[in-house]
Amino acid sequence: MRGDKSKVALLTLVAVAVSLTFLGYSALAGAEDTPGGSGDPLVTQSYVDQYVQWKVAEMKTGQVLTGRAGSEIIVRRGQAVVVDTSGNGIPDVTAGQDLKAGNKISLNHLLVIPREDGRGIKALDSVVVMYRGGATVQQF
Repeated sequence: MRGDKSKVALLTLVAVAVSLTFLGYSALAGAEDTPGGSGDPLVTQSYVDQYVQWKVAEMKTGQVLTGRAGSEIIVRRGQAVVVDTSGNGIPDVTAGQDLKAGNKISLNHLLVIPREDGRGIKALDSVVVMYRGGATVQQF
């Protein structure tokens, strides 16, 4: 009988140890989601400015806006055409098609620059464009 009691006590002790181990892991897993933890890292203001917030540029006739890989562009006012040195075009996500060099860009259509290889837009007149993800406007 004494052997049965020690087996029960040992099994109880093992069960408690396993339970405490799982509780400890659960507590640590919850800490991963706290702000600033590896599950939810903080970001810098410059990251938010460059990759999240839309910026507005007013372009003059002949100016070229060149986007970085992943940049998003929306022409809000004026006429602009695609600049494409690669020959692969720029995806017009709104229309579901690729725009080749020289194609006019429809207003309020979302364009995505797939690679940093010189693709962008050229203003045919006064153009207002929204962009995010990094871009440069050729200055005169």
